Amino acid sequence: MMEQVEILVLIGQIIVGLLLLTFLVVIHELGHAIVARRNGVVVEEFGIGFPPKVWAKKLKNKVVLSINLLPLGGFVKLQGESDDASKKGDYGAASLWAKTKILLAGVAVNWLFAVLAFTILAIVGFPNLLPDQFHVPGDTITKNEPLKILSVEKNSPASKAGLKKNDTLISLDSQKLTSSAQLAVQTQSHKGKTVPIVYKHEEKIIRTNVQLRQVLGKNQGILGVSSASKSSYRATWSAPIVGVGTTVQFTGLTLKGLGDLVVSLTHGLSTQISGDQAQRAQGSREVAAVGENVAGPIGILGVIFPAAQKAGFTALLLLTGIISLTLAVMNALPIPALDGGRLFVTLVFRFLKKPLTKEREQSIHGAGFIALLFLIVIITVADVFKFF
Repeated sequence: MMEQVEILVLIGQIIVGLLLLTFLVVIHELGHAIVARRNGVVVEEFGIGFPPKVWAKKLKNKVVLSINLLPLGGFVKLQGESDDASKKGDYGAASLWAKTKILLAGVAVNWLFAVLAFTILAIVGFPNLLPDQFHVPGDTITKNEPLKILSVEKNSPASKAGLKKNDTLISLDSQKLTSSAQLAVQTQSHKGKTVPIVYKHEEKIIRTNVQLRQVLGKNQGILGVSSASKSSYRATWSAPIVGVGTTVQFTGLTLKGLGDLVVSLTHGLSTQISGDQAQRAQGSREVAAVGENVAGPIGILGVIFPAAQKAGFTALLLLTGIISLTLAVMNALPIPALDGGRLFVTLVFRFLKKPLTKEREQSIHGAGFIALLFLIVIITVADVFKFF
């Protein structure tokens, strides 16, 4: 009976997850559609999900609204989508500025949804994720709960110092600990050193020293604990400012994270090819670490809904906002087949003063789309293996 309940819960999580991801993609495509119509481009179809088609209706504005079987997002079909189309109402016949607005409209909608999500969180209680997370000092009510230890690695510095699950971390190297992010910063800055640590175990305050790790193995932490602090803050009149400021801050961190992944992957692959035996082994570890830090659709669902079950609306809204922001950032990148890639290719051919024919455009973005699909398949397979 319990197994049946767990299966039903899992199915429910998958359905909710697919609906959530579909919603974020649909509002992205809706941005394209609205801006296209405002700039004189004919929108032929707006689809929720991907074919095969289940239901369709032609609306009063002559746009076909369709519901499709595969709940993996949505699409908008514009008249004359190739850059060299020239009939009235074609996307290709629009000005360069109009094309730029149409292509970036989806990015803007996802980014603005993140602002909305973070604004609501600022009102109801925004989890404190970063030591320097954006806030307005004059309008911030901070709520700090103790930094609890959720788990302790075997034979870790923490276990050798006597720390156990459900203990409360108080300070490290005389610095008061109020969040998991702050703990990560402190342990990173003292890596390899012996530092004093103060923690609470069953109402008893314990002071001792801990030798932090210098070199980390797989799935190891510097201290060797996972923790949660449930530190949050609330705002009133400054909530919209916090929403915008946090979105800008997280955008920068997302770009930095993507840059770090590319650098790590490039360095790891080049070392595997040209390095000696020790360097090749290190390169393999760097490439493997990239795989551990990248998640596809299955990995996203695996993160969102266990967290949502434990922390409820706040965690779900936070992760939805972060995913929407990630969609915005990824689609803005100059990668063929994505919005930023389409704009980039258009600008390059305009700069070179060469015609961007339908065949050439399809070959460029078709190759990019196949590469993205291949990457998604690899990441999805890796996500499945992570579950086991």
